[in-house]
Amino acid sequence: RVAGEDITSDNLALQSVIGLLPDVPAFYDWMNAREYLQFTGELHQLDKKKIKGHIEYLLDMVELTREGNRRIGGYSRGMRQRLGIAQALINQPKVLFMDEPTSALDPVGKREVLDLIKSLKQTATVFMSTHNLNEVEKVCDMVGIVNRGKLVTISSVESLQKKYARSLFEIEFIEDPSPLLKTLQEAPWLAEPEIINRNGTQVVLVKAIDVEHARRELPRLISDSSLTLTRYELVMPSLEDIFVEILNEEKTK
Repeated sequence: RVAGEDITSDNLALQSVIGLLPDVPAFYDWMNAREYLQFTGELHQLDKKKIKGHIEYLLDMVELTREGNRRIGGYSRGMRQRLGIAQALINQPKVLFMDEPTSALDPVGKREVLDLIKSLKQTATVFMSTHNLNEVEKVCDMVGIVNRGKLVTISSVESLQKKYARSLFEIEFIEDPSPLLKTLQEAPWLAEPEIINRNGTQVVLVKAIDVEHARRELPRLISDSSLTLTRYELVMPSLEDIFVEILNEEKTK
């Protein structure tokens, strides 16, 4: 069920509560944006008197008001994507499906579309299918990973990062951290502490054998050192790192 409606091909009630942005939206290039949105609104059997006001609202949302009377055939790929989002929202859906919404866009176009997707979360549940995991980190609250057609995990981005957190801490101080290094080397729950120079800053790298123990005890060792702490971070993995690790786990099952 989607939005409380059965998933059947002839369920008109379901069609009225979902919106779809395909990977490459198709348009009638001889139409302008206002004509196209009017057309899609009528396909949804919306009130003709109310459609015009809603069209202007959507064009403003996707920043196409000034281009609303321009033929779609002259639109850039980014403009077509934004118009595709507008048509997906014409029926004010409760659930919006978006397939690779930023594919083939330049950096500016990608940023525009991602910012728009963020704003859509206020009014609809958005399902975004994409291979670009950096974008998922920027806009998604929950992540589902599919392997060979099977949903292998679903969780929040934060929970996944905590679960697959690397056992590496990065620590920076105002003073020379060398005096702390010996103390860290003596801790049995730490391994391979070292100091590296990163852009002129000395950074202490510490691998934890027991991450939870390190989270509790490492701050105490830092406090006892009397050094002035400027940065303390447990390095979090990217979604790409997590994706690869999950797929490797699946291979061993």
